[in-house]
Amino acid sequence: MFPSLLPPPDPFLLACMEAQSPRFSRTRKRLFNMEKIYNALERGGRMQRTVQASSLHLFYMPRKCDDPKGLVLLETIPDSLQYPPSSPQNPSIYEGWMDLLSEANRVVEIAAFYFTLRDSDLQMEDSSAKQGLEVFNTLCSLPSRGVKLEVAVNSPQSSEDDTDELTRDGADVRYVKMKELTGGIMHTKMWVVDRKHLYIGSANMDWRSLTKVKELGIALYNCSCLAKDLHRIFAMYRMLGEEGASLPTTWPRDLAAKSSLEEPQKIQLNGIEAQVYISSSPLALCSTGRTPDLTAILSTIEDAQEFIYISVMDYEPQCLFCKSKRLWPVIDDALRSAACDKGVTVHLLISCWPHSRETMFVFLESLMVLRRKPLHCPIEVKLFVVPTEGREIPYASVNHNKYMVTDRVAYVGTSNWSEDYFLHTTGVALVVNQSNVAPEAQSYTLQQQLVDVFLRDWESPYTLPLENHSQCRKQSRE
Repeated sequence: MFPSLLPPPDPFLLACMEAQSPRFSRTRKRLFNMEKIYNALERGGRMQRTVQASSLHLFYMPRKCDDPKGLVLLETIPDSLQYPPSSPQNPSIYEGWMDLLSEANRVVEIAAFYFTLRDSDLQMEDSSAKQGLEVFNTLCSLPSRGVKLEVAVNSPQSSEDDTDELTRDGADVRYVKMKELTGGIMHTKMWVVDRKHLYIGSANMDWRSLTKVKELGIALYNCSCLAKDLHRIFAMYRMLGEEGASLPTTWPRDLAAKSSLEEPQKIQLNGIEAQVYISSSPLALCSTGRTPDLTAILSTIEDAQEFIYISVMDYEPQCLFCKSKRLWPVIDDALRSAACDKGVTVHLLISCWPHSRETMFVFLESLMVLRRKPLHCPIEVKLFVVPTEGREIPYASVNHNKYMVTDRVAYVGTSNWSEDYFLHTTGVALVVNQSNVAPEAQSYTLQQQLVDVFLRDWESPYTLPLENHSQCRKQSRE
């Protein structure tokens, strides 16, 4: 099923593509279709049916960084969420992961918080774990077909069953004791495939993230400049996973950033010009030139002129896990200033589930107060609740998204929004600016796709007004 913003693919074109690759997936079909539409717009709307060899090779030939790149927005939508047929629909994260694995020829590099791709943690089988099992089995099979699998994962994990089996099947797994190094955890969720494709998003290496948890991420194809840049962050994690590792005072020069807020990569995404960079946290793991994740967030907020839409699981302007709790108003102040000083519309869509902290709602209420007379600051907060179907599964049924979109910039990250995640804990984000695009191509930008997803959720029946936050536990189990 294709997103509503795109027409069905040309059968002739798809037949040609299928002939080249039997695993040509829905994510790739969408990319090809988007480029075809954009090229038609550039030709004044005259769609050509002829197939150019260069187009067919878009996904199968090595590309330089000044060639077109393919970016796909991915989501996991639990079955308990039923949107109207006309709503934005994106390929699933499961489809994106499987497609990336099918493209791997040399090496797959994964940085993860933990691995529970099988439902062994439930002590009983669950049919919804099938997709996670398929991803796990495919990962296990990589070394047998000559593809290296390198992993950097937080340590300790609650269970090492998955990573132990991956190791037995030939994977090179390194356990990063981030608590000892920075005082935080390794919360990054990213893939690098053959140093030319990548994934960044909210989904953990957990079967729930493919069926039971609402997730969002991006897959970027044939973009060696950014894939190699993300690999440099991965290489830092791997260094810290070595026996007796410690944080260096300075990182090696060959791990310096290849993209930044000041010097973004200027590339084509789905045929549309874009300025893109990768940010990272914490500051101790930012090599020379790397934009800290917090800086990326603050600059995106500051740059907004019309609106700021934020969808995150946790929003708390304090240090949650510090020995002594303290206020941390950095992002909070930036949002207040954007709304009250500049008149920028600020919408926050925050997750509400049984694990939400009561303090979060107090902070959110303090933002909503600014809407009152005489200030009338355009800030609004809604809560998103994922209903639970059938038996309750631990740590499922939650909106786990971690993104922000403004009228100018798209930000897709891996961190929750509290001080800990920027001070001690690892995370990455992809920041995309396509604000100079022609009006007729605006609907095909990542920025517009995220706006459409946000408004779909914002206007859905799965939201609650902030004052009803006490209902979250009850409603999430209905």
